Formats: sequence, structure tokens, C-alpha cells
Amino acid sequence: MKKIVHLFFLVFASAVFAQSRTIPVDTVITTQHNATINGSTFSYTAATGTQPVWDSNSKPVATLHYTYYTRNNIKDRAARPLLISFNGGPGSGSVWMHLAYTGPKILKIDDEGYPVQPYGVDQNPHSVLDVADIVYVNPVNTGYSRTIPESGKEVDRDKFFGINADIKYLAEWLNTFVTRNNRWRSPKYIIGESYGGTRVMGLSLALQNQQWMYLNGVIMVSPADYKVIRNSGPVAEAINLPYYTAAAWHHKALPKALQEKDLLDILPESEDYTINQLIPALAKGGFLDASEKKKVAEKIAYYSGLDQQDVIDQNLSVPTSFFWKNLLRDKGGYTVGRLDSRYLGIDRQMAGMRPDYNSELTSWLHSFTPAINYYLQEELNFKTDVKYNMFGPVHPWNNENDNTRDDLRQAMAQNPYLNVMIQSGYYDGATNYFNAKYTMWQVDPSGRLKDRFSFKGYRSGHMMYLRREDLKTANDDVREFILRTMANGKSAKY
Repeated sequence: MKKIVHLFFLVFASAVFAQSRTIPVDTVITTQHNATINGSTFSYTAATGTQPVWDSNSKPVATLHYTYYTRNNIKDRAARPLLISFNGGPGSGSVWMHLAYTGPKILKIDDEGYPVQPYGVDQNPHSVLDVADIVYVNPVNTGYSRTIPESGKEVDRDKFFGINADIKYLAEWLNTFVTRNNRWRSPKYIIGESYGGTRVMGLSLALQNQQWMYLNGVIMVSPADYKVIRNSGPVAEAINLPYYTAAAWHHKALPKALQEKDLLDILPESEDYTINQLIPALAKGGFLDASEKKKVAEKIAYYSGLDQQDVIDQNLSVPTSFFWKNLLRDKGGYTVGRLDSRYLGIDRQMAGMRPDYNSELTSWLHSFTPAINYYLQEELNFKTDVKYNMFGPVHPWNNENDNTRDDLRQAMAQNPYLNVMIQSGYYDGATNYFNAKYTMWQVDPSGRLKDRFSFKGYRSGHMMYLRREDLKTANDDVREFILRTMANGKSAKY
């Protein structure tokens, strides 16, 4: 009896210790599904798995988790567009647009984007899967993607965690993905949200000049332009004002003359003041005439809903954190969200320079985290004990030599097919809509490429698709952009 027990223990122990909490380097699971999207009912295949990142010696140094959706029964796959989707951070998984925007399933939330229990997913009747196949990519250390090994001195962080390193290895990875899945002949589009906007601007040229992979379109969703966000100065400080106008209008905190008008009627007025009067005034700094300073403070207060004395105390340059904390200080004492200023928060005390927490992000994590873990494991059948990183360990992040704006310009100049669409929510205070417009204006100083840019705004925040009305409109805009920019036999020439 003792021998039998001992033998059982050895077998059990070897089975337990043979297991490891690691992700497979190269694997894929496929499942079959049905959907009704944009009025059309069809079946589709979901392939979720991992694909290696190879080093120069053809050894895997990381593995990226992805989910790839293809519509079934397509006669000519080569003519069907491929949409390549990234989120941002840097350090964010691809969960956000995957489970709330363009994919065939969306998480259970109410019409404005707040969590609903029990957690899970529903059909997305507005997905663009009807017109394009879609792959959602998790960069290194996001989602289930990991370095090989996961930690230690052998991990060369310089290969992954920086603006240019990120672009370089992702371009190479996409070359392998497109080759494996026989998509070289397909029209290709890349979409990136937030930091993903910086990523796809850089990828447009890296794919073209390093992988010889040409794109038809780049879509930037609530793009982060670090040439503005991480800098101070008159432009960076002034271009927050139209966002302040939008957020204050939503909370009915503007003067009556503005509040009685529609949002889209007052934003051009705030934008015009910002460009033509506020930037020149801030450029004068401490040498601005006292009477002029008072007039500027009055106007900023008028367009922002803030107290005029607070504006003066901030030397006319109101930080976004101060706005989030103080807009509603005398109107219920709530804070407003950073990424979506429709969301409200409650701080320990009303006084201060910034909110205690991001009210919108806690709400989103509340619903997205259980939904993606349920969906991948139970509906797509990708089983693992590895943690899905909503936000992964990617810092410190190397932000040096950011040439992504000019990368996009060069890619567009070299490729007559390449078009760009920007989508922004008016209530996004992190990567605000006017900053996105400014980026669009600055990409090509010559103005000769401006007819290939388009901007779409929505009455919501950073993830504008969480609001049910904007989910439909934004997907319709992506669908129209893809269909409009396909070559359809037209030669690539000027």
C-alpha cells in the first residue's frame, strides 16, 4: 500500500511541476460564429493565438497574442480589406477597440458606457467585419503577449519599449502575420487609439520602407501627439480651451449665451478665439499688458465655465488637472473624468489641483476586465493561466527621436493611395479633439496632402464608441472610409 501511495504522489507531483504559467510561443485556436452586422447575416472564423517576434538570428525573443476575424464564404479574399488594430498606453492591451468598437462582440454596458452586471458580451450589430477582416494585436507585455524569457537580464528592453523600437518590431511581426495568412494582395488599413495614434503614424512608413507593405489607410482614434502633450508653451497650453468648452457645455456650466446654443454651434467660436487670440496672448507671457490679461481671463472663463480669478491665478494657462478638479466645485463638488469628462467622481476634499482618481477609467476597468477574460477563455476557447494585462509593465518607455508626424507625411507623399482619418470625442480631456485637429494640420506643412485627411468628432470621450449612438456613427465612418479609399483598379500615381 505504501508503494502505491508513494507512486501516486510521484506521478501527481511530476504532473503539477510540469505545468508552468507561461504562454505558448506559437499557437492558434479557431472557433466558428455567426453575426448579423449592418443588416447582413453571415458566419465568421475567430482565430486567437500567439505568433513569435523573431530576432536577427531567427530566434523568438517575444510572442504576441492576437485575435483575427475573417468573414466566411468570401470568393476573393485578396480583394477584401484587412484592418490591423492597436490600442495605446503605451502598455495597453487591444481589449478596448476589440470588445467595444469594431469587433463582432461588444461588452455589456448601458447606452452611455457604464458597467452592467452580470458581465459579458453581446453581439455588435455595427462592427465593420461585414466589409473588412480584422486583427487585434497586443504589443509586448500587453494582453497575453510576453517577452522570452518573461524577465531577467536576458530580456533586452531596448528592443521593445520605446517609440521607435515598438514600431520596428511590430512592422516585422506584421510582415510575418500577413505572409502566414496570405494577405499580401489585400488592401490594408491600420487603426490605432490614443498612443496607438503615434504608433500607426510611425508604422505607416516603417511598413512601407522596411517591409515594402503599402497601406490604403491610417485611422487614428483619439490620437496622442506627444509633440504637444509633453510640452509646455503657448500652443500646448491654449489648445485645451475648446475641449474645456465642450466639457463645460455638457455639464451645463457655461454662461447662458453659450449654454443655450448647440455644442457644434459654440465650438467653432471657441476654436477661433483659441487660434487667433489666445495663442498670441499666451506667447507674450509675463509681458502681457494688465488690461489685456484681464480681458483674456474673462474670455477663458467665458469659454471654460471656470472662475475668472482662478484663471488669473493660473497665469491664464489652466492645467487640465485643475479643470477636472474645479469645473463643478461649486456645482455639487464632483470631479470630472480625464479620458471622458461626462463621468463624475467624488474626492476626499473639494479643494485641490487634481482629482484623487480617474472616474472614467475605474468604470471602464470595472466592465472590460471581466468581459475580456470571459470572452477569450469561454467563447474563443483560448485557455491559459497567464494574466491578461489590461495595462502591462512597459515603462520606462523611450520617447526620444519621435519623428512619427513626418513619418506619416513621407508615407503619404510616397504612396498616392494612402489616406488618413482622425476620430475624436469632444469630451476627451487626455488627447483632446482640438489637439487632434492641430496634429492633422501640422503633419504636412505644404498643404498639398490635406485633401487626403478627414476629421470626425463625436459627443463622447476618449473611447467615443462606448456611447451607443456613437458606436454606430463611428463604425459607419470607418466603413465609409475603407470603401471610399479602396483602389478599385485605379493606378497609384499623381
